[in-house]
Amino acid sequence: MFFPALNNLDLEQNHAFKGVKGLALPLFLAHITQEFKGLNVVLTESAHQSMVLEEELELVAGQLKDKIFHFPAWDTLPYDVFSPNPEIVSQRLAFLHTISNNIEHGILIIPTTNLMQRLSTKSFIKGRSLFMQIGSSFDLTKKRLSFENNGYLCVSEVREPGEFAVRGGVVDIFPAGSGQAFRLELFDDEIESIRIFDTETQRSIKTVEEIHILPANEFPFDEAGRMRFLQKFREDFDVDSHKCSIYQDVRKIVQFSGIEHYLPMFFAETATLFDFLPNDTRFIHVGQTLAILKTWDKQIQARYSERRHDVQRPVIVPDDLYIQPEDIEIKLKDYANISLNQATQTKDVIDLHTQLPNRFNPETHDLQVNWLQNQTVSGKRILITADSLGRADVIKRLFAKEKLNLIQYDSLQDFVQAKDKIALMIAPIENGVNFIQQNLIILDESCLFGQRANRTRKKKRFKANPDEVISNLSELHIGSPIVHIDHGVGRYRGLEMHDFEGEAEFLVLEYFGGDKLFVPVSSLHLVSRYTGASAENAPWHKLGGERWQKIRQKAAKKVKDVAAELLQLYAIREARGGKKVGFSENDYLQFCQGFPFEETDDQLQTINAVIKDLQSPKSMDRVVCGDVGFGKTEVALRAAFVVANDAKQVAILVPTTLLAQQHYENFLDRFSPFPIRVEVLSRFVKASEQKKILADIADGKVDIVIGTHKLLQNSMKFNNLGLVVIDEEHRFGVRQKERLKKLRAEVDILTLTATPIPRTLNTALSGLRDLSIIATPPKARLSIKTQVIEWDNATIKEACLREIQRGGQVYFLHNDVKTIEQMAETIQKLVPQGRVRIAHGQMHETQLQQVMLDFHKI
Repeated sequence: MFFPALNNLDLEQNHAFKGVKGLALPLFLAHITQEFKGLNVVLTESAHQSMVLEEELELVAGQLKDKIFHFPAWDTLPYDVFSPNPEIVSQRLAFLHTISNNIEHGILIIPTTNLMQRLSTKSFIKGRSLFMQIGSSFDLTKKRLSFENNGYLCVSEVREPGEFAVRGGVVDIFPAGSGQAFRLELFDDEIESIRIFDTETQRSIKTVEEIHILPANEFPFDEAGRMRFLQKFREDFDVDSHKCSIYQDVRKIVQFSGIEHYLPMFFAETATLFDFLPNDTRFIHVGQTLAILKTWDKQIQARYSERRHDVQRPVIVPDDLYIQPEDIEIKLKDYANISLNQATQTKDVIDLHTQLPNRFNPETHDLQVNWLQNQTVSGKRILITADSLGRADVIKRLFAKEKLNLIQYDSLQDFVQAKDKIALMIAPIENGVNFIQQNLIILDESCLFGQRANRTRKKKRFKANPDEVISNLSELHIGSPIVHIDHGVGRYRGLEMHDFEGEAEFLVLEYFGGDKLFVPVSSLHLVSRYTGASAENAPWHKLGGERWQKIRQKAAKKVKDVAAELLQLYAIREARGGKKVGFSENDYLQFCQGFPFEETDDQLQTINAVIKDLQSPKSMDRVVCGDVGFGKTEVALRAAFVVANDAKQVAILVPTTLLAQQHYENFLDRFSPFPIRVEVLSRFVKASEQKKILADIADGKVDIVIGTHKLLQNSMKFNNLGLVVIDEEHRFGVRQKERLKKLRAEVDILTLTATPIPRTLNTALSGLRDLSIIATPPKARLSIKTQVIEWDNATIKEACLREIQRGGQVYFLHNDVKTIEQMAETIQKLVPQGRVRIAHGQMHETQLQQVMLDFHKI
């Protein structure tokens, strides 16, 4: 249907194809897999391409959906001090277990570099798996040892794959290769029930009959595995093992960070991916796969040269950990090979005649509509894809204004078989495709709207309620400070069962001097987590002492002092009222389509609450609280658009010059398709330009102004100010806050914060200010790795290289201006491929401005 050139072609022979662009790649793979009885191994150029290809194949593969497999690469550098992400290890183990049980037919997607890695053996993967079901025997002592031998870590609370916890007759475990954690309830030495539970709330969800538990590591960490490691370590490395931290860790049954890079030392012999593949296997090379192997090998050799003399962390030779590219090329000759989109092509290359579709500037909406209409008139059929249901709704409503009613289809096959000229489908694809011979064009979102959301590894977990994310006590760990409303700050010592007029569960709180307080679970409203700046420096009160009561009395007095001032301010606001903002749904919808991500539920609730406030005759004073990167800026952008589109001015107040510049560029980009003028006032703007901007603001010629404390000066005059957005109010000084108090009595106020100060939070919780919480991270949000170490050149270089290789930047903080240039020279020598610049407060303002802007724009 899509590839007539494949008709009557013997696909079990070696072939080379070109013109396999965009969505044509997963469609091509699905087609040839249906015609092939064996396993197609698809070698991609990167881990990102593998992930995207897997997701797109699932969209178009139809009945082959259950035959798609992915073997992800570790997200680490060769010889890294970090361990791979547990999610990735879990996925790898699940695949190795599946293929060990004989995959005969399907599509296996792997980053090309995975071919070089030496792996666990088949016998290890199959022999270490555990099967459990309701009614089966369960010797807790033996099973606990079995879990630990299989690499599971015993914790107080299960959060990640590879963890388990034991609490009396309850065992929680998060099996590797599973998307969910399980709770086993025991009766004597028998499994009475097995339930899936949510790792965020620790609440059970539903009952299952059985579970399969794979090893948590790709290597054996039982006694035999550890003894083999220790023996090989002494044989291979000329270092004092008594002084080597990693040797001593393994001897003490501790898995050190980065232990996976010593995998071969736990085995008598290792395997390769070729050992797992069925006989009837064919390799499909997407791009320059052989060149990638050679490039990766050079990086391995370079990393080995850097690390080989480290006596605390000696590294094994590359040949023990990786296969040489030349050996892989020889092995590949034993299989059929299909090459796609190779740079060097022979005369026998078959052209499949597909292209990437046209891309439009998001500002040229009218041209998009005209182009779509012209294409359909010329006989072409067009399918527009949306990343989500919400994005599909935005696209349909946007084109409905132009009299283009888009019919929505559930699948590509349904559209192909229908007769509609233009339609819509929910399919988060990275690139569309133009099938030239079939007169069929598939457009992805970025074709129409430019920017799109980045794609990241998917976590197969249950979703947590945003309210529960911030309110449940399950985040407490043994030893954490905890506050009792009547007795002050103690330390949490866990949960215990006691029989006081009936058996019940109690929180155990220990106070200074060893006194303990038992709080029944039914009285949890009396305790709360300690939220001070540092848990390590939290106070420790004496049970029955006077200190806590004095603290409460002092706090009560401060509350009274603030109360009168606040009540007067908010009484003025209520009496004066606000100005109801007009709302154009069509304009707002067009503005929203410039947001390339899918809103989280609580982000959408916050946006709707802000717009509702703006449309109300009552003045808005809302606090939006959310972590960095959770989407607070998008809330401000939409609020600013609604107000500016109603011919009122907006002031965006930020604490730093660089943040002002970042906001300015973001606002300028989003507002560029609209007749709304955005300006910035900061020390980076010349005095002459500032003077003109101030005059234009006073005349009403500027719609949105972004700036630091300069916006709060008495000389600042607005023509028709409607909204003030304050980013991190707690970072402004006393005089600035006094000016903000006056503004609050006059205009709508929107405050954005990741760390609300007590007064801000108190006024919100008391009802004087409205509060919205964005507690759910966006889909693309990744966890942060933190490591505290002594200075080590190799580790510093490794950290910088890891960030540069992923296309990121490094912000290196130094503690002394006098020696900062020497440190910059050291970093430049360690990372010669990086561009190192210096910035500090004693630099000339113009020079500092240029450095910070250059860093921001890279």
